Amino acid sequence: MEEKKTILTYAGLKKLEDELHDLKVNKRQEVAQKIKEAREQGDLSENAEYDAAKDEQRDIESRIEEIEKILKNVEIVVEDEVDSDKINIGCKVSLYDYDFDEEVEWKIVGSTEANSLEGKISNESPVGMALIGKAVGEEIEVETPAGIMKYKVLEIQKNV
Repeated sequence: MEEKKTILTYAGLKKLEDELHDLKVNKRQEVAQKIKEAREQGDLSENAEYDAAKDEQRDIESRIEEIEKILKNVEIVVEDEVDSDKINIGCKVSLYDYDFDEEVEWKIVGSTEANSLEGKISNESPVGMALIGKAVGEEIEVETPAGIMKYKVLEIQKNV
């Protein structure tokens, strides 16, 4: 069975690559030093610092493995080539939210990059799926956990 591609923008790719580099170069050395210092304290069976350092080491290695898996099966969205006539991954969209009587702006990204606090919604989220392929002026209704939301597409921009 083929693994699902992870869709990333260049910014998302860079962020993951930077995190991977930091984990491999800096964090591994820091935790190795903590383990060394904890070992020097003697009896490891009752050494909380040693246990904590080993747990941290496991978490770091797990995250490294996770990032490497993502990067092996990644598809990059070239934002310059995104068609700004229709909503797609890599677009920034302005919408009118009928429920809250306000304009909202979101960037459509792959699920790995999604972060609602930064205004980035996943193409796999209910709203993201409903928006993909829509044009300026179109209205959408989407069922969300909070109920049915209604939006009107005001503007589509390439995110540069």
